[in-house]
Amino acid sequence: MQSKAEHIDPSALVKDDVEHVWHHLLQHSALVAKEPVIMVEGEGLRLRDIHGREYLDATSGGVWCVNVGYGRKRIAEAVCAQMIKMPYYAASAGNVPYIEFASKLTSLMPGINRVYLSNSGSEANEKAYKMVRAIGHMKHGGHKKTVLYRHRDYHGTTIGALSSTGQQERRDWFGPFAPGFAEFPHACCYRCAFGKTYPGCDIDCAKALETVIQQEGPEEVGAVIVEPITAGGGVIPPVAEYYDVLQEICRRHGVLLIMDEVVCGMGRTGKWFGYQHYDAKPDIVTMAKGVASAYMPISVTATTENVFAQFLHDPGDPMSYFRDISTFGGCAAACTAAIENTAIIEEENLLENCRVMGERLLDGLKGMLGLPHVGDVRGKGLFCGIELVEDKKTRQPVNETYVMRVVGEIAAQGVLAGRTNRSLPGHNNIINLAPALCVSKDEIDTILKAVENALAKAAK
Repeated sequence: MQSKAEHIDPSALVKDDVEHVWHHLLQHSALVAKEPVIMVEGEGLRLRDIHGREYLDATSGGVWCVNVGYGRKRIAEAVCAQMIKMPYYAASAGNVPYIEFASKLTSLMPGINRVYLSNSGSEANEKAYKMVRAIGHMKHGGHKKTVLYRHRDYHGTTIGALSSTGQQERRDWFGPFAPGFAEFPHACCYRCAFGKTYPGCDIDCAKALETVIQQEGPEEVGAVIVEPITAGGGVIPPVAEYYDVLQEICRRHGVLLIMDEVVCGMGRTGKWFGYQHYDAKPDIVTMAKGVASAYMPISVTATTENVFAQFLHDPGDPMSYFRDISTFGGCAAACTAAIENTAIIEEENLLENCRVMGERLLDGLKGMLGLPHVGDVRGKGLFCGIELVEDKKTRQPVNETYVMRVVGEIAAQGVLAGRTNRSLPGHNNIINLAPALCVSKDEIDTILKAVENALAKAAK
């Protein structure tokens, strides 16, 4: 990667950063002893910071979103051309990129036919909740508005999205939360909530949904939201039968199934969407991060035609349509970025690369199960997690500071890895890896070597 930023004054940037920037997920008092990380440029999976240090990014931008890698001129040039032609008009009207993207996206999602745009994953989920509640008012006399969510799943930062998030440390300080949400158990076999072992468990984690529906009242429960593969809560792919059971319960009780594909969507797991590994048939699918690989902010709430049809009424009724708006849902430039991003994934066969490289990554990580403190390795495609424990028999989690030390050691070797970050009390013990879908064999091997070396060093 050839630097294009020699004119940058690192000391001046650090000073301005410390004095004016409010970073995400960071205790700023720590910047007294250690300056902030400031990234300058990227190409492929490689990043360079203001001091010229290079890293192999195994996090796709830190939060799993730069799916096609850095430096994609094709996306930038297409967005530039659209901005000059017409950057935006409110989505109460159509625009050509929106129409083209919606048509393309739904062709990748059999059974899903309508695309509603906004600008973040949290907002996409809020739209889904509003749809559920509006249908409850219109079709069920004000009932069937409760949304059930799964422990350890994450659905966003807004108050409504946090109200449906099963990660207590994400929620701390931000209550009171919105009513009309209730939790059911997680699907992590390594830490089975029922003390059972697969396959002799009868898939109780999925059947527990029935219990919560009965507790809340079948007449009140309108939807269930899940990440197809729990992401920030530990990288947890459910077992093969899980969604068959969950889906049957939803259908029997007339409950809409919402799949939060904000992390898993657009190829992260080796298929276009995580739910497609399970032959699930959701009513609503939300997505964001990988939709335009973070080249532009864009999110989607996609629905079946049946959900959309609930809002078709006499045009003379002023209250019967979906009375919602997202200002930047009309951003034609963001849709252009999404179109080009999707084309890159198709033309470069990145779904297959994700599958093959994902197997190489997961197999390599499973080879580390003999190392001290490596309790479990799990994942799907280019999305893998390593759960670290103090004792492999008791499965007592390591302290979060230990995980921070391991991730620091990985970074010291020039590779950026992620971790569960103050989300689950006592269980922030997972290292996560999610390199861009265009990762090569050599880059996978570099990641594996850095992780193995860091784990061995931290165990001493």
